[in-house]
Amino acid sequence: MCGIAGICTAEGAPDSAMLDAMAEALAHRGPDGSGRHVSGSIGMVHTRLAIVDLETGDQPIGEWQRDSGAVLVANGEIYNDPDLRDAYDDIAFATRSDCEPPLYLWRHHGSNFTDHLRGMYAIAIHDRETDRLILARDPFGIKPLYICEGTFGVAFASEPQALLAAGLVQPAVDEGARDAFLQLQFSTGRRTLFRGIDRVLPGETLEISGGQVVSRRRPPALPEGRHKFANEDEALRAFDAALEDTVRCHRRADVPYGMFLSGGLDSSAVLAMMARLDSGPVLAYTAGFPGTGVADERARAAKIAAAVGAEHREIAVTAADFWGLLPRIAAAVDDACADYAIVPSYVLAQVAAEDVKVVLTGEGGDEMLAGYGRYRAALRLRLLGGKPMRGRGIFDGLGVLRQAPHGWRDDIAAAEAIARPGNSRLQALQAGDIAEWLPNDLLIKLDRCLMAHGLEGRTPFVDVRFADLTFALPDQLKLRGRQGKWLLRRWLAEALPVAEPFADKRGFTVPVGDWMAEQAERLGPLVAAQPGIAEICLPGRVETLFSRFDKRRAFAAWTLLFYALWHRAHILGQPADGDVFDCLMETA
Repeated sequence: MCGIAGICTAEGAPDSAMLDAMAEALAHRGPDGSGRHVSGSIGMVHTRLAIVDLETGDQPIGEWQRDSGAVLVANGEIYNDPDLRDAYDDIAFATRSDCEPPLYLWRHHGSNFTDHLRGMYAIAIHDRETDRLILARDPFGIKPLYICEGTFGVAFASEPQALLAAGLVQPAVDEGARDAFLQLQFSTGRRTLFRGIDRVLPGETLEISGGQVVSRRRPPALPEGRHKFANEDEALRAFDAALEDTVRCHRRADVPYGMFLSGGLDSSAVLAMMARLDSGPVLAYTAGFPGTGVADERARAAKIAAAVGAEHREIAVTAADFWGLLPRIAAAVDDACADYAIVPSYVLAQVAAEDVKVVLTGEGGDEMLAGYGRYRAALRLRLLGGKPMRGRGIFDGLGVLRQAPHGWRDDIAAAEAIARPGNSRLQALQAGDIAEWLPNDLLIKLDRCLMAHGLEGRTPFVDVRFADLTFALPDQLKLRGRQGKWLLRRWLAEALPVAEPFADKRGFTVPVGDWMAEQAERLGPLVAAQPGIAEICLPGRVETLFSRFDKRRAFAAWTLLFYALWHRAHILGQPADGDVFDCLMETA
């Protein structure tokens, strides 16, 4: 995995110091090397984390045999690289890098080139013949890509902080995105919390010329309709083949790899398939929270790992980790998401990076296979306890904010409303999560926490071919009674029965509320005094929120704590030195 950045100027050549600043800001994403391309109005930089083709895979990659050939930088993995090379057997590829074939796909198919890719990617191509810049992001937004526009032209980067470091945007909060963040714990659509920095949407391809975006293309990521099977056993065989195919592709690497095992169904399924395909023991990492009131999954995960002969490593995540690392985590997660799983994700990545450069994870299983209880609740009649997904925001009714957030659910509602022909109500709910929650919370968390340690995360469930099967499964193969992910449960019952697939879903919980409650009296006034909090919260209400902890207030308090640290790091520009209390006292 890598970092990419660059600029298409409105006039003149790109500024070298600006490119230097962006490359330096992305150095953590690519500690194994760096490259640069400057020609005409376009400059691009690349920082490399070497995973595939360690010897000849440096970037930029170009059609160097042509005076005006295209040049590419990419952050990603192209899983159908072998198939693409076979299809273009008339081309003398210069490298074994999986990122080289997209260059020739662009030459043959233009802006439709991503239709032929399977993988996770953010790609930038300079077509030197027309002096155009092409930006493309994978269909589910696994890999991040951001742009900013101004009199200078259009700039892009793998992380917003690279655009800030180059001085292209001044740090200021987008109030609409902040409203969504406060209510949802992440922002939606194009907007980030930084005013003037937008996301390239998942699956979007942009063409930029003369320092302006001149076209956008975004084909649907999800299939239409539903599959028909003769019986459940036939569906089970199709599921087994699809899971084996996606895990096989996601294991492809020239470096050591492992996986994150939570003890839940999704990661257990990934482990079971990795064990089937790997000749040696799988290296699995599990986080646990000793001495707290939440369920500790380490014993369950160890039992599952032992059943397939995996090498299991348990990592304890403590209150000391929470208080000591949270400022650094907030600084790393520049596209803010207050998912409390960022804490164990960051700690696991820190440990795993000492052994491997790639980990497979279970993100996306709930979205593709309808595992969340909120789907079942949204499908029930109101009289039977049904309720819309995310119909209530985190701060609704708490009386903490100076102004009620506005329009915070608009992007969620729009994503759910786009029901393609033949899709069910359940699929519409899944599509809403896949369009917003998955890329703007779960995948941002994974990307930033892992890339902070030079570790690549891969998500076998978030794959176009796997989605072609699973998203289009009949509803009854996803939901059955009070249980979601029905077909996955059936598969696990045969492949790994020790995972107890028909037990009630327990979910993954981090004891953030317990840790904060222990320090609430000290923490509340410090959070309230932060500049970012004082401008959005009523006087005295934050202290009251921290003094009366229940589950809902604890979640709101956590959101404010994370936002305070994020605002301090990215808007005020303060270093993440010391623990939570040291940092908050400096800006109180």
